[in-house]
Amino acid sequence: MKNLRYAWTPYLHYGKKLELEENSVVYHQGEPGRGFFFLSTGGIKITLLSQEGVERTVNYVPEGMLFGEHGARKETYLTSAITTSHSVIYHFSDEALAKICTEHPEAACTLTNSLIYKFRILAEIISFLNSPVEQQMAHYLLKLINENGIFSIDQTSFARYIGTSRITVNKILNKWKSQKVIRLSKRTIDILDINRLKNIRDSGSTHLSNLDILMLTM
Repeated sequence: MKNLRYAWTPYLHYGKKLELEENSVVYHQGEPGRGFFFLSTGGIKITLLSQEGVERTVNYVPEGMLFGEHGARKETYLTSAITTSHSVIYHFSDEALAKICTEHPEAACTLTNSLIYKFRILAEIISFLNSPVEQQMAHYLLKLINENGIFSIDQTSFARYIGTSRITVNKILNKWKSQKVIRLSKRTIDILDINRLKNIRDSGSTHLSNLDILMLTM
């Protein structure tokens, strides 16, 4: 899955370029699909609203990746997508997708691999549901940093990503800081000891094997 980054770039001229400010909604969960999107620059968070009305961030889209693929063929969007900074994205309608696949048959494979990756993210989330919070935090921090480099995120947003409270996140981050596993500065978290963080991630509960395969490279 590491070769998915920017794999859709050759087809960007088929899409409609959009520039959106921070906190702009790209699509809402439950609304009729109107195609899918590609993140060129900026940031997108994917959120899921449960039947109980609890919203959780389930993914941060790395630059160079597709998102909202479930909105193709007018299928209902299963999640919501919101910008986390000024972003440049490309929108691909069903008509654009049909033209791309006609003129570039290999594009269908790229789209399929992107969908497979999203299913793996779902499996990743399910695998960590009953894991200790510290283990979950270690995994998702490694994922964010590996896929995005220096990643700007506040503790409230990180708590929503993990599905826990800000107090719990703050307690564990400060514990790691005192142990010199990480360094905290404003809205960024820098990993100082990646091997120790991986050991935390891999300890305890049952989880997916070879979790690094789920991470995309810069």
